[in-house]
Amino acid sequence: MTETITHAPLDILALAAHRDDVEQTCGGTLLKMAERGYRTGIVDLTQGEMGTRGNAEGRAREAGDAAQLLRVSWRQALDIPDGRVENTWENRLKVARVIREQRPRIMILPYWKGRHPDHYTASTLGYEACFLAGLAKLDVLTGQPAVDSHFKESVPPHRPFKIIYASLYADVRPTFVVDITRFIDQRHQALMAYKSQYANQQTGSALFVPEEEIRERTYAEARHYGLLAGVRFGEPFVQKEVGLVDDLTLLPVQSI
Repeated sequence: MTETITHAPLDILALAAHRDDVEQTCGGTLLKMAERGYRTGIVDLTQGEMGTRGNAEGRAREAGDAAQLLRVSWRQALDIPDGRVENTWENRLKVARVIREQRPRIMILPYWKGRHPDHYTASTLGYEACFLAGLAKLDVLTGQPAVDSHFKESVPPHRPFKIIYASLYADVRPTFVVDITRFIDQRHQALMAYKSQYANQQTGSALFVPEEEIRERTYAEARHYGLLAGVRFGEPFVQKEVGLVDDLTLLPVQSI
């Protein structure tokens, strides 16, 4: 039986390994796009059960609060084990189904290199899921080809038009920077919605940045990338494709 999708497709879907990753790397961009009328969403691969601080239930509530601050239209956490994000066939199908259901035009993925294995694995997993989601003969519910002529796929194939990578924590020159100057404070509020992670506490005190330093550090990072693009605060991204320009007179960022 065919399942009818009644909600409007997402314009932009950000994928991350953990709740609070998106808030750090592209939260300002999601806010800016939402203000312009685009439908934005977040899919978190894990539920945070292995975190040094907090638990899955608490982080779910915090993620809901952060989603409201980021003005996203949709957010969901999958059941991939925290600390064990693996690029398996089963996990690719889980993400591919989300892509088919939400039908984003643009996917934001983590950069493909990093310290945390969950993060760089999420990048490859997300890319391959985007590819699988567009295979018309693949049943994402079973992982099998739809060879029966009477088969009705529950969610139709969909492949995002554009994939970009949030590169805030990568030692790489960005392809482009999004000006988030007007949204920097609200982005910070969304991050600080995760009180279990960022409020001062004894647990993990040797690993986590003190609460009073988080604002300074995150604003400094955004200021750095803003300066690269001639604005006050920015978020960096990388795309693998060559860019296309129609009118040289509209190129932003002054050279001299």
